[in-house]
Amino acid sequence: MATDCEAWLNANPVDAADLSDFASAEEDNGGPVPGCRHLNEINGNWLPSSSSNIQEVRLKAKAKRRLRKTSSRDSGRGDSLSDNGDVVRGTPVAPASPKCKLLDRRSRYGKGRGLPKKGGAGGKGVWGRSGEVYEPEEVDKKDPNYDDAQEDCVYGTLVLPLDQRDFEKTVTPVVQEYFEHADTKEVLEQLAELNLGRAADVPLLAVSLALEAKASQRELTSRLLADLCGPVLTCRDLESAFDKLLWELPDLVLDTPGAPQLVGQFIARAVSDQILSESYIDGYKGRVNCEYTRAALDRAEVLLKMSLGGLRMDNQWGTGGGQRPITQLIKEMNLLLNEYILSGDGEEAERCLRDLEVPHFHHEFVYEAIVMVLESKGDKTFEMILHLLKSLSASSVITVDQIGRGYERVYMDIADINIDVPRAYFILEQFVDKSFSLGIINVKLRDHCPSRGRKRFVSEGDGGVIKQESC
Repeated sequence: MATDCEAWLNANPVDAADLSDFASAEEDNGGPVPGCRHLNEINGNWLPSSSSNIQEVRLKAKAKRRLRKTSSRDSGRGDSLSDNGDVVRGTPVAPASPKCKLLDRRSRYGKGRGLPKKGGAGGKGVWGRSGEVYEPEEVDKKDPNYDDAQEDCVYGTLVLPLDQRDFEKTVTPVVQEYFEHADTKEVLEQLAELNLGRAADVPLLAVSLALEAKASQRELTSRLLADLCGPVLTCRDLESAFDKLLWELPDLVLDTPGAPQLVGQFIARAVSDQILSESYIDGYKGRVNCEYTRAALDRAEVLLKMSLGGLRMDNQWGTGGGQRPITQLIKEMNLLLNEYILSGDGEEAERCLRDLEVPHFHHEFVYEAIVMVLESKGDKTFEMILHLLKSLSASSVITVDQIGRGYERVYMDIADINIDVPRAYFILEQFVDKSFSLGIINVKLRDHCPSRGRKRFVSEGDGGVIKQESC
């Protein structure tokens, strides 16, 4: 049997490469491979093979496996395997990166002359060749998509008219910002960008907001109506707006009890500014059943008659706080303090101070109040002014920095005040100590209070030298 197997192997020799693969498989699996059992054993009989040949085949297979593992890393070195299984190092070759092929701008089809596509103007995010200037494209009349009507087309932005809800949401912030900056030109520019649709709703909304605002903002509203008449509004739009206001007075009175008088003042001011016809009020005579509408028209008629006697209609709302002259503000603050000393009504004094609308000038009020205490006789004014400053400070009508500036101004002028009021230093020290105890001022402001030194005489050991006054 063994003689037959040996004769079969001599007739069918086994290649070394095939044997190396089976050997490598056996080595990787850690044992003999069942599939290659017929190479070493046939019918349970081992072949008489040389151990040196098997060892040589295994070494060659191991070298091939190492070469395959490092082929991706060392592909550019040109390594190869010699006949005896040794690795032969070749000359380094630059590896071909797949990324370079992706960024290659030459044709991938193997056609053409190898030039860049589209003359170098192709690719993602490319707007053409460097330095290329695009000229206006001429219309080709032979183009099958050519249309004669397209040459006379005028393209523009279409702005849809605002409905009632969008109108209030868009115009209300514009009017409220106008109350802050008081620039009618900016309002004109913003309204020109909108398709209002109903221009009469602009004065209606502005006056409705001004009814709940301050007197200075009502004055700004009257100026805005005068400036809007012409560029944005017409006299007919204003008449329609005031008609709606008179019609809605019963509802406006619920939020603003003085709405009839205020609307009457707006009507009289509009007639005075010549943006509303003088016959507007006459057109309602004998046709009014609502008491609020009648009160508004009567108020406007009375003001117009007073204007004929010399009343200035352009100042009926008063001037805004920051726009008043300083001398006028000082005079009104002195009148406010004198009225408070006579009446003793602190709430009324606080309301009048708020109506002045000059929070940045409240240090003047503090200064005038302290000077009034220094120039007064008796303790009544002392206690009343102290109580007033305490209430205004607690309600934050007068801020801490404004109170501090008022006291510091008195400290700076105390030397001049002392010329007219000899006891000014003594009264000021008492007032400052009392203010600190009530929490009106802090320790730092109290310590800065100036004091007048007392004269010392010979009997006190100065040798006849009189100590100079210290301020």
